[in-house]
Amino acid sequence: MVMVMVNLTIIRILLVSAIVSLTVRLILILTVCRSNRKRAVGFFHPYTNDGGGGERVLWCAVKAIQEEQPDLDCVIYTGDHDASPDSLIRRALDRFGVTLISPPKVVHLHKRKWIEETTYPRFTMIGQSFGSIYLSWEALNKFVPFYYLDTSGYAFTYPLARLFGCKVLCYTHYPTISLDMLSRVHSRSSMYNNDSVVANSFLLSQCKLVYYKFFSWMYGFVGSCANLALVNSSWTQSHIEKLWRIPDRIKRVYPPCDTTGLQALPLEREATPPKIISVAQFRPEKAHTLQLQAFAHSVKNLNADIPRPKLQFVGSCRNDADETRLQNLKDLAIKLKVEEDVEELVGLLGSATAGIHSMMDEHFGISVVEYMAAGAIPIAHNSAGPKMDIVLPEEGKQTGFLAETVEEYADAILKILRMSKSEKHEIAAAARRRASRFSEQRFYEDFRAAIRPIINHSFG
Repeated sequence: MVMVMVNLTIIRILLVSAIVSLTVRLILILTVCRSNRKRAVGFFHPYTNDGGGGERVLWCAVKAIQEEQPDLDCVIYTGDHDASPDSLIRRALDRFGVTLISPPKVVHLHKRKWIEETTYPRFTMIGQSFGSIYLSWEALNKFVPFYYLDTSGYAFTYPLARLFGCKVLCYTHYPTISLDMLSRVHSRSSMYNNDSVVANSFLLSQCKLVYYKFFSWMYGFVGSCANLALVNSSWTQSHIEKLWRIPDRIKRVYPPCDTTGLQALPLEREATPPKIISVAQFRPEKAHTLQLQAFAHSVKNLNADIPRPKLQFVGSCRNDADETRLQNLKDLAIKLKVEEDVEELVGLLGSATAGIHSMMDEHFGISVVEYMAAGAIPIAHNSAGPKMDIVLPEEGKQTGFLAETVEEYADAILKILRMSKSEKHEIAAAARRRASRFSEQRFYEDFRAAIRPIINHSFG
């Protein structure tokens, strides 16, 4: 008995010694790193070749900081091993038309697999979040900037960046978890992010609800560590304010939309038959099936004197699941007898009469802005970004339509098809004026104004 007690005492002493040793080592590492902070802004953006709106924000943010503080280095933390200062400055220009003042410096990350979705078949959300901490640890051990700017939504890295002595800024496109997600699990609604097996089980729904509540609490804590949080829409701002509880440190800055070239397109559309365009990746949340059903419904109710329209799907597939989803859409088009009226083409905005968007709770909706800038009347989902920020009256004029159900979408399609040329022109013109609110130039102005109070103070 005495021997057991002695052994337990020895184990406790060893554990305490190990914890103290690790703590001391961590403090020493952090002390050295904090003293070696560089006069730079470190952009945490592990994927610098995704080609989407998030990457456009990255390069526009780099340019905005270079214009605001030319003496600050801009450093990109990336997991793309072929990325170099020269290749990134070329990519910003060639892919997005953004001309950087100087090439950004590059810090290569080798642990990106820890934030990849495929690494976590279950508990993906929390797995990726904790994986991002490990990736950020690698990043900050290689280079410690005075300012740490996350442009990819990895909020769990913020406390670590603060420990390294960084001022933490972020541009949040959408919350990792939203109150809407909690509501759907609570109400047991089956959607792309709430599997029907879980939705149909009371026990599984309760377990998932506990998991989501715990995660939302953690997300709120780590998010509150940001010194400044920029958000891309009113919907995102509302959720982030409720979750992070730092309303005085949250600023809304709409994302940069490439509207200049689109606004040069003529508003008069002579295309026969009328064309309705849908620009989106073939992902489940984009609800292409609803669009196809609404289109078929509207075609059945067309007046005899109105030409039969065409529906044009423009998008890409990320993986085999998306390819299968696209094939299912083709099969459905045949079943609905509209296969000859559905096209998959690129570069059709200039001839489109309308643009359709059907994702629920789209945090912003860049494709909707692009429709409006190009002169295509938008038919967007009546929620989140399109409802709260984009498809709003401009100078008292209607700028488009909002819908939720198949019938509402079909009704909007029919209204547009039945309009006179002058009515279409009036809405398209108002929509184009509205789209100018989301230009790249507006982003530069708002972004610099938001960060100025933080990055213009003296270094210490």
